[in-house]
Amino acid sequence: MIIAVDGPAAAGKGTLAQALATHYGFHFLDTGSLYRMVALAVLTRHEDPRDPKAATSAAENLDPKSFDAEALRDEEVGKAASTVAAIPQVRAALLDLQRIFAARKPGAVLDGRDIGTVVCPEAEAKIFVTASPEERARRRTLELQQRGDRIAFDAVLADIRERDARDSRRADAPLVPAADAFVLDTSDLDIDAAVAAAIRYVDRAVAKRSA
Repeated sequence: MIIAVDGPAAAGKGTLAQALATHYGFHFLDTGSLYRMVALAVLTRHEDPRDPKAATSAAENLDPKSFDAEALRDEEVGKAASTVAAIPQVRAALLDLQRIFAARKPGAVLDGRDIGTVVCPEAEAKIFVTASPEERARRRTLELQQRGDRIAFDAVLADIRERDARDSRRADAPLVPAADAFVLDTSDLDIDAAVAAAIRYVDRAVAKRSA
């Protein structure tokens, strides 16, 4: 079984997806980390993330085991990841890797931007996690401040809105809910309530599949 969890930055999809993977005993893949790896590889080579040739080369030669998890969380890497993710050749280079992971038994949970629409349109359960830009900016600001980064809320909000625009307007695999996705707005939900709602939805999908 495949559970696709999509949504914009800081909506809570990563935490939700990990909780679902633990609950059902499935494998978990944060597909956004793959784009961060590509971005970090490009930046490490002092190349431009907007350069399709440089970004595609990094994606085609990606070795996920060679990256430091902490380095991938860098804010500059995150911004560059959104840039390389808009390059069609990069998305194509990472597509097979994601689909192979999704086929792992007994099941897999993948979170990203286009899992339910492009990577695994056949997924039995599709969840689109969202929240207001202001709430996502609040969460992201708090996360960065807890890590010791001094950053203003307004700057984080502007970055989130810019990233949303870039992700939703790109020609290849734009950020949109799948037509059959369960849209989960977490603006006014804590993580326990969001996970509970997601589990109820997935259980219904499982029951429908078994009927």
